[in-house]
Amino acid sequence: MLRKIRTTLALLFFIGITLLLLDFTGSLHVWLGWMAKVQLLPAVLALNVAVIVLLAVLTLVFGRIYCSVICPLGVMQDVIGWLGKKAKKNRYSHSPEVKWLRYPMLIVFLTVTIGGIGSAMALLAPYSSYGRIVTNLLQPFWLWGNNLLALLAERADSYAFYGVDVWMRSLPTFIIALLTFIIIAVLAWRGGRTYCNTVCPVGTVLSLLARFSLLKVRFDKEKCRSCSLCSKNCKTACIDYKNHTVDYSRCVVCGNCISKCNFGALKYEMRRTKGKEQEKDGSRRSFLLSSALVATAVMAQDKKKVDGGFAAIEEKAIPERQTPLTPPGSMSAQHMAQHCTGCQLCVAQCPNDVLRPSTDLLKLMQPTMSYERGYCRPECTRCSEVCPTGAIKPITRAEKSATQIGHAVWVKKNCLVLTDNVICGNCARHCPTGAIEMVPSNPNDDESPFVPAVNEAACIGCGACENLCPARPFPAIYVEGHEVHREI
Repeated sequence: MLRKIRTTLALLFFIGITLLLLDFTGSLHVWLGWMAKVQLLPAVLALNVAVIVLLAVLTLVFGRIYCSVICPLGVMQDVIGWLGKKAKKNRYSHSPEVKWLRYPMLIVFLTVTIGGIGSAMALLAPYSSYGRIVTNLLQPFWLWGNNLLALLAERADSYAFYGVDVWMRSLPTFIIALLTFIIIAVLAWRGGRTYCNTVCPVGTVLSLLARFSLLKVRFDKEKCRSCSLCSKNCKTACIDYKNHTVDYSRCVVCGNCISKCNFGALKYEMRRTKGKEQEKDGSRRSFLLSSALVATAVMAQDKKKVDGGFAAIEEKAIPERQTPLTPPGSMSAQHMAQHCTGCQLCVAQCPNDVLRPSTDLLKLMQPTMSYERGYCRPECTRCSEVCPTGAIKPITRAEKSATQIGHAVWVKKNCLVLTDNVICGNCARHCPTGAIEMVPSNPNDDESPFVPAVNEAACIGCGACENLCPARPFPAIYVEGHEVHREI
């Protein structure tokens, strides 16, 4: 019963988070957004005390059930390990804790996190690693499937689906996601939870609490026949059947050992009192476990491309910005770097294709903004709604419209008005804040060609002008970012 409850809840979390990362409409966030916010590292970075306390209490009572139920990367390892187990049964064996790797990795992770080195933190964060795997390796197939349905719906005169662009947002992030998946998959296939118990910093932190958990998998030495089935089916390699011991710092309470024991020598229970064996009611424990885990769920708190523009004859190139753009709500580049884990949830959810992973080494995989495929519409606040770490704080539409993330800069040598002697004004017509107006290129001649003039005090850096500028490959007007966002 324990194993069935754990498996059911793990699949619910795994499927829910996967769908949340695949969803490009934003509709699932209302129902599943809390699943990202109950991940441990995002909760710590967002200073979500309620979630942190809940996860600590769950670990102190039940052991490391977070790793086998709530963490999607942990469940992914279990799925791959289960497939490997199908190929060869009883494939695991006991091995000692790899302290020389495990704790230095934790120290490195804490150092880069405190130091604000977001790219290094993102490489080791388990939830972020899974987010990159889903958004880079799985989401393209999801979008192609959606586009196929959109094509079929169009032929049936239905608007139930709409087509979306499928494109690679960042080659370095794709490569990192692919390598991460291959490494973790190989380790899980061969040794179960090897990555989870040697590299993952979240698992190491929880292991410090799990040693003192109230409920643990315990041996009954009198019933044990030393058949070794428990060790051979322990995916964390933490059961030493010869000495009848369990390394609770690595045990994720999956229940495999209990279900495989044919003699009832293993039980999930509290410590027995001396000289007297306390009887445990299995069904009662299972109900307690499921109730506590389901309680996590109760903590849920509450593309089309833009219109306008000229036909693109040549693909737009990304302007060389002196200061990268970060989304409204991130407050500053420093705040983003210190809190973002590069999980790609905001990138996957951006309806206008504005966000993409940064290729800057120090901010690798963290979201940055560019306007080749769309612009940041003032009424859209989805990235701030889905961010689980507080790197992009929730903002209202009114607050976003008053947040200046950058300002537009006119590049005279690229402007078609002067280079091709045509009438344009596209940037001024589509500016949502009225920060651009067309003025004579020669102040002394009202008949001279009209070119854009930018009022920096009114510009919020939304990128509508840059996106809709017909100049190719580089736009005649682009947005330069601000290190610290301003209110106007």
